[in-house]
Amino acid sequence: MDKQKIALLTDSCADIPQTLLRQYNIAVVPLKLIFSDGEYADGVDITPDEVYRRLPAELPKTTLPGGDAVEGAFMRIREAGYTHVIAVCLSGGLSGTCNLVRLIGGQAEGLEVAVFDSLSGSLGTGMTVLQAARWIEAGWTWEELLRAIPPLMRDTHVFFCVDTLEYLQKGGRIGKISAVAGTLLQIKPIISFAADGQLVNVAKVRGRKAAMQKMVQMAAALVPEGARFNIAVAHGDSPAELDGIRAMAQQSMPGFLHCMEGEIDCTLGAYVGPHLLGAGVQMLGEALAAAGREN
Repeated sequence: MDKQKIALLTDSCADIPQTLLRQYNIAVVPLKLIFSDGEYADGVDITPDEVYRRLPAELPKTTLPGGDAVEGAFMRIREAGYTHVIAVCLSGGLSGTCNLVRLIGGQAEGLEVAVFDSLSGSLGTGMTVLQAARWIEAGWTWEELLRAIPPLMRDTHVFFCVDTLEYLQKGGRIGKISAVAGTLLQIKPIISFAADGQLVNVAKVRGRKAAMQKMVQMAAALVPEGARFNIAVAHGDSPAELDGIRAMAQQSMPGFLHCMEGEIDCTLGAYVGPHLLGAGVQMLGEALAAAGREN
């Protein structure tokens, strides 16, 4: 328990490595996947590898965390001695998880709760939660955190390359993404999050390596000279390629403070299908200024 008694809560789509969840004592509520043989809690009783293995035969339904799981998370936080909770959740453009957490958090006795819709997912949510954890560890006050998190989320940008839009189309998660023709030409769509939290197509590139390079270039282009920033990379069913995109990101953006490495969770894996790669960048300047912590 930290000295300020401020806890962090997120959902299973933040894709934060287990070591960091434990290090910062971050509470996670799992979304659920429903296959024909039953219901599974994301990351608890099913793994991403199992989801990818089952996808060709069956596309699961995904649903919100159980209300009892969210209530239980707040209860455990209160019992651990915390008095305040910051929750950062998967984009409301993809899921009602944030609204559920906000509703239950507003009724949590003995806790002051602030819930933020990340308008992002995976790396975007994870980077925000981890930066908040560092600030809490550094002794930031509740008021400073509330001022800093909105600009931090606005300055967090993530890009993902998928092999196919098949699973997004089947699952009805296509958002603002235009159809991409050209499977035989190896056209790879690069997707990101629009301002309203829906998925949007931001580029089309021929070939896997070119797509990796394009994502990193798009992230690097967002970093002003002299900026303080974090980076992140992720994979879904492509661990061998993670080293490659990490090397590209670190070489293109060498001044980063922290690099998060994530594995796409079961829920987002079911949305997008296998062989996903991602890269993200998060600028800290506006958030630090909002909190009065520029120095």
